[in-house]
Amino acid sequence: MGIEWLKPAVVLGSLVYALIGVVVFWVCFVVIDKLTPYNLWNEIVEKQNRALALVVAAMCLGISIIVAAAIH
Repeated sequence: MGIEWLKPAVVLGSLVYALIGVVVFWVCFVVIDKLTPYNLWNEIVEKQNRALALVVAAMCLGISIIVAAAIH
């Protein structure tokens, strides 16, 4: 196996794909926030809506898994 994973091209590729994944995740979150009838961040942070926070957390995990599978 060796240190093949330590090559600069491999590290740079991993960083680029990670950045693409974060951007896709962020765009998906913003789209879902715009589709809902209320402001998610306001509802979770200011009104302490734990049920909505759990739903958003599950949505984030789902999007993250899909992005990771697509990049892999």
